[in-house]
Amino acid sequence: MTDAELVRAAREGSDAAFSRIVERHQSAVRSFLRRMLTGGWAEADDVAQEVFLAAWRELGRLRSADDLRAWLLGMAWRKAQDRIRGGIRRAARDGAWVQEADAPARVSAEDRIALERAMADLTPPVRACVALCVADGWSHAEAAKALNLPLGTVKSHVVRGRARLLATLGGSDDA
Repeated sequence: MTDAELVRAAREGSDAAFSRIVERHQSAVRSFLRRMLTGGWAEADDVAQEVFLAAWRELGRLRSADDLRAWLLGMAWRKAQDRIRGGIRRAARDGAWVQEADAPARVSAEDRIALERAMADLTPPVRACVALCVADGWSHAEAAKALNLPLGTVKSHVVRGRARLLATLGGSDDA
């Protein structure tokens, strides 16, 4: 089934259709939140759960099923901002997140930790743009839509964020 068909069925009350929406999009939502939040994977997973609960309640407000992914990521962005503004942080990271399979095998645990710390130093809007455009390969337009930011702002956040990460991590900007 397409997203549009799933949304239509979920709006009509199908729990199974909404469950399929969650299965299809939870990886993107959780991955984005893991890059956005500095409190570790448990915090990101908690916020992802909040996103899907809110999506279930607000599914009737989705204007176009074609925008489902952007709508969910926009909701994740707002939930992450709420969490960040609320000051909820985890004091120490669990070692388990370093070993997760979604990290490329060629990246050492030390490099991954350094990158996570460098990302945490970025402001939340810059971090969101870098997470979507650089880490997840989204276009600037897709990120602008999901984050409800002007396209030019997303582009400048990506450029500044990438430059700060390279400076912090000692890399070169030869791309």
